[in-house]
Amino acid sequence: MGDGTKAILTKPIQLADQVTKWADEAHTFRQECLEIKSKTERLAGQLRQAARAELYERPARRIMDDTEQALDKALSLVGKCRAHGLVKRVFTIIPATAFKKAFTSLDNSIGDISWLLRVSSSSADDDDDDDVHLGLPPIAQNEPILFFIWMEIAKLHTGNLDTRSDAAATLVSLARDNDRNGKLIIEEDGVGPLLRLVKEGRVEGQDNAAHALGLLGRDPESVEQMVIAGACSVFTKILKEGPMRVQGRVAWAVAELAEHHPKCQDVFAQNNVVRLLVGHLAFETVQEHSKYTIPPKVTSIHSVVLANNTNQSNAFVSAVNAADASELSSVKHPLGNNGGRNQMHTVIQSTMAARSTKPPQQQNHNNNHSNGVLVRHQQQASLSGANLKGREFEDPATKAWMKAMAARALWQLAKGNTAICKSITESKALLCFAVLLEKGPEEVQYNSVMALMEISRVAEQDAELRRSAFKPNSPAARAVVDQLLRVVEKGEFDNLLVPCLVSLGCLSRTFRATETRIIGPLVKLLDNEEEVVSKEAVIALTKFACTENYLHLDHSKAIIDAGGVKHIVQLVYLGEQAAQIAALILLCYIAHHVPDSEALAQAEVLTVLEWASKQSFMVQDPTVDSLLPDAKGRLELYQSRGFRGYH
Repeated sequence: MGDGTKAILTKPIQLADQVTKWADEAHTFRQECLEIKSKTERLAGQLRQAARAELYERPARRIMDDTEQALDKALSLVGKCRAHGLVKRVFTIIPATAFKKAFTSLDNSIGDISWLLRVSSSSADDDDDDDVHLGLPPIAQNEPILFFIWMEIAKLHTGNLDTRSDAAATLVSLARDNDRNGKLIIEEDGVGPLLRLVKEGRVEGQDNAAHALGLLGRDPESVEQMVIAGACSVFTKILKEGPMRVQGRVAWAVAELAEHHPKCQDVFAQNNVVRLLVGHLAFETVQEHSKYTIPPKVTSIHSVVLANNTNQSNAFVSAVNAADASELSSVKHPLGNNGGRNQMHTVIQSTMAARSTKPPQQQNHNNNHSNGVLVRHQQQASLSGANLKGREFEDPATKAWMKAMAARALWQLAKGNTAICKSITESKALLCFAVLLEKGPEEVQYNSVMALMEISRVAEQDAELRRSAFKPNSPAARAVVDQLLRVVEKGEFDNLLVPCLVSLGCLSRTFRATETRIIGPLVKLLDNEEEVVSKEAVIALTKFACTENYLHLDHSKAIIDAGGVKHIVQLVYLGEQAAQIAALILLCYIAHHVPDSEALAQAEVLTVLEWASKQSFMVQDPTVDSLLPDAKGRLELYQSRGFRGYH
């Protein structure tokens, strides 16, 4: 028990002794004062026992506050009974209910402290059935959920590993129920013992604790408290050397925290989380890149810490990094199996200097020959909690889930963060995303394409990232575009189609004039029966045709040649409101860049623009308001003179 908790017991003990002394000196209501004395002596005994125990501080403070108030009222009451002289006794009025209230308050304090001693004792995990008989402490009668949270956090503080695991699982259920429970768990100091369980527990307990931590990070304030408590260093340690199941759960928790508080992105990145996640993503996906193998000898840990602190941008990041710097250590990743040689792997192998020389047939033979041994190694690795070197022995479902969570974490970390996107694209992550988008399980595919979408959005706004990550001659960039285009050409409405459309639109300025395969599939989707697909196709094409795109003229002509004008006109007339405005903007750009097009004349685009100029909801859009008059003017100028088009 800390000095702070001992200090809060001093005054209640002194008050209890004073009440006992004054109760003996009472001249009136003698029987009632003796009852108060009896209860107070029992309470004083509990307080002294508490002073010798290790108390769970949060409920202890609240209980001692209530106990102090109860003793204050009891002292005031017995003080009135000590009055000397007839006049004082006559004019000392004590309501009939005063003693009854004092008895109840003291009984409540006795019950509260009895419960506090019970939950703060290490014996609480010896017989879980005692919890059933203990019941609610009086202090929790008006807020039962607080009692349950206190009980489970107390078990996290004092229980054995199994009890702590069960407590973490209960906190998962409570945190999942509603946001208020999560806030209460944080306020009642539940984060620290959960982090300790992630570090010290068995696999089940680690998984439950990481799950609870991920659920607690539902708002920026909560996430910031968790990061300051040391979540980054703990998560980094697990991602380096924890069991794969726990690593997957930690990756999910990283995604949750980054999603709800983007400021923690840089803290995770500076704790090597991005690098570790990419390593997990690349395992058995592509061969490891030398960039992600840290030299075994580091001349100075001080230099590592200084390098880690160089990129800090604010006080919050600096404070957390100072606490986490000691967690830095070398990271090694095993080489993955690169036996498969499909079309995507051909692209990957052309970018890697080292490649596997063992024939796939020999690899399969060896795997089958040692199947029984692998299962035993897998079990031993999971029990030891140090299966980094043996993670190839994990079952396929765990491997797939690990990749899905690593991709999800990278997706959330990349949102709007140029530095992290640059770190991701400088690694083999783009190749990993391309491979997983082609042949990964459904969840892995979705998280991978969402990560690509966020990286593409950042690249759209950052010319340097766009030029470095998506160079036309880059095999990784080509592999990504191939997979995005494959989904778009397929045209099936699923979870992948819209992110692929968004990504291609964001990357529009990376394509050369000779890259003619993009526009056609996008135009085809303008006629899709799903409104969200047609709208996103319009928005993507607009990024090709807008003035900011250097090749806007070539792209505008390509849209016309692909038969896009009639579909755009149809969307302007018949689409839902957002799609109408998006289609009108695209039509204005095309009319501005290629006003002499015969296809525009045949589609009566000028009439469409005149109609649109009379629709109030359309002209109220700022972009439409700036583009529409000029587009109309150029069409009137060129088409009235009988131009036959650019063909």
